[in-house]
Amino acid sequence: MQPIVGVDIGGTFTDFVYFPGDEIHIYKLLSTKKDPSTAFLKGLDILDVTSDTLVSHGTTVATNAVLEHKGARTALITTEGFRDVLAIGRQTRPKLYRLSFSERWIPVPEDLRFEVSERVAADGTVLIPLDMAQVEQALDKALENGAEALAISLLFSFANPTHEQVIKQMALKRGLFVSVSSEILPEYREFERMSTTVINAYVSPIMDRYIGSLEEGLQRRGNCILWIMQSSGGIIGAATARSEAVRTALSGPAAGVTGAFHVASLAGYDHIITFDMGGTSSDVSLADGRIRRTAEGNIEGWPVRVPMIDIHTVGAGGGSIAWRDVGGSLRVGPESAGSEPGPACYRRGGRDFTVTDANLLLGRLDPEHFLGGRMSLDRAASEETASSLARKFGMSKVDLAEGVIRVANARMEQAIRVISIERGFDPRDFTLLPFGGAGPMHALEMADALHISRVLVPRYPGVLSALGLILADFVKDYSLTVMREMEEVTSGELTKAFEPLLARGKSDMASEGFEEENIVLEKALDLRYKGQSFELVVPIESYAVAEAVKSFHAGHEKRYGYARPDAPVELVNIRLTTRGVRQRPEAIYARRSTSSNPAAVVSQTQVRFGGAWHDAPVYERELLLPGHEIVGPALVAQEDATTVVSPGWHGRVDEWRNIVFIRRKGEG
Repeated sequence: MQPIVGVDIGGTFTDFVYFPGDEIHIYKLLSTKKDPSTAFLKGLDILDVTSDTLVSHGTTVATNAVLEHKGARTALITTEGFRDVLAIGRQTRPKLYRLSFSERWIPVPEDLRFEVSERVAADGTVLIPLDMAQVEQALDKALENGAEALAISLLFSFANPTHEQVIKQMALKRGLFVSVSSEILPEYREFERMSTTVINAYVSPIMDRYIGSLEEGLQRRGNCILWIMQSSGGIIGAATARSEAVRTALSGPAAGVTGAFHVASLAGYDHIITFDMGGTSSDVSLADGRIRRTAEGNIEGWPVRVPMIDIHTVGAGGGSIAWRDVGGSLRVGPESAGSEPGPACYRRGGRDFTVTDANLLLGRLDPEHFLGGRMSLDRAASEETASSLARKFGMSKVDLAEGVIRVANARMEQAIRVISIERGFDPRDFTLLPFGGAGPMHALEMADALHISRVLVPRYPGVLSALGLILADFVKDYSLTVMREMEEVTSGELTKAFEPLLARGKSDMASEGFEEENIVLEKALDLRYKGQSFELVVPIESYAVAEAVKSFHAGHEKRYGYARPDAPVELVNIRLTTRGVRQRPEAIYARRSTSSNPAAVVSQTQVRFGGAWHDAPVYERELLLPGHEIVGPALVAQEDATTVVSPGWHGRVDEWRNIVFIRRKGEG
């Protein structure tokens, strides 16, 4: 297979997994906040990536542009009477019982919202022709007010996109970046469709410049091809990511879930809770035999209705800063030290006490073997930053460190409860799979708190998101609003409705170089009981209407605890996911060492658990072979992460060189 490298840029570290065709190579280096492409290209140089390599990339550029309100200056053109849809939204109060609250940020300022005379009926019939003079005036005013991008979202354009296409061509001639609702989200619900279209316009110019910078750097290396991870867990080409950047909002976290599910499935576990703890945040997701996806995500409170993996994020990572609130309580995050300056122990000028510093003071990090020995940690710097905060609480530095870990763990435990218990799943029925640079340090204690009895630490936990980038398939998603009662829909009508989506999907995959035998088509319906406001996505294999309705009733009962078999069911949207299946380096990932049974314990240390110090062996992960066992308390050190083994846990290395930990009976 063609050489491929996965590059995941996080808030603290940039991770690489390179597969040139023989074996996997991994690498981590500190991210460069000012220009993320600097670390990106530096890592490729260090790994000596060849000129014909596929570069698969996960990025938070689109998300950060929204969170930091640093996107392109964006204008909006909509149907007369609908210019304030963004401001009105769904008329829901962010905090129901709060009498006063701040106005929320709107990505399109009031002087850049324009309406034009036109009207299309729900069935696509043109009721009022498009007023071309008004369009000209709106475009003139948008440019005069400094607009760089334009979102076009007309009423019922999903039924007839003609007017939107006319405005698009006029805007393109004026040099504006254009985002069109009938292309981005051809579905009903004017607020969600407009929001998604606007966010795409807001972030795509930023992504366009970022990808352009990367491609320039890659061109200097030779014939490298750049692919980008989507929020849905599938890869798209760089050209698509430039124009539809909204699809990359959860790019990095999605790659992690993709890699985690792949690794867990190989090991025989397909019911998992993924726990990705990096330097800035923690992302959790649940897979009950399949990766769960949703089309109801949001960024900074704005609906983004594109397919994405169902991921819940909290601001708790290795770089999260500990602080004392006005009530005198210890808080951790969401502010992070990131990579610049980073935790105090990085010796890069950080002056705040972070989760990483706390782990170091508790003996849970080996200061001399961080990043495989390429970076040493300064314990004295961590103690110095802990001193002032500890004095505020009247406690010792070690007690403060334990408190920081407990608070951080509590936030992450709550995140797991959101995606499990609050959605009808018992976390005890799942295997916890931690990854990210900090995930394996906290996983076993969190499993204790959640009464999870099995934890699987993958072979390369610290770079699992980058591994997911080289394992992911090429994916494109399509949807179309239908709005019919299912009892009125025939199998033939359903077949006909899917035909244009299927034709487009096959054509797009063929243009990306996939042969027909490597193209997988996954169909689904958005169904709801008549009168409901939201839908369930029901996968279908055939066009049998009765079977789809039956599956909907079963899914509704599982999700909400009840079903209404006698109630009419409504078909809202049809969906198609087109998957270009790629060759994966599975056999190489599973390669075992040929070494004889080595002594994997390389040193002894002391680690603090439950208010007491414990003697603990330090295992070198590279020396652990299938069949080796680990009894806690212990540390497992490797280049990309450290695994903290709490008392009461027993681990065994499986044939894929994952470590599967089981809580010993009577413990926890």
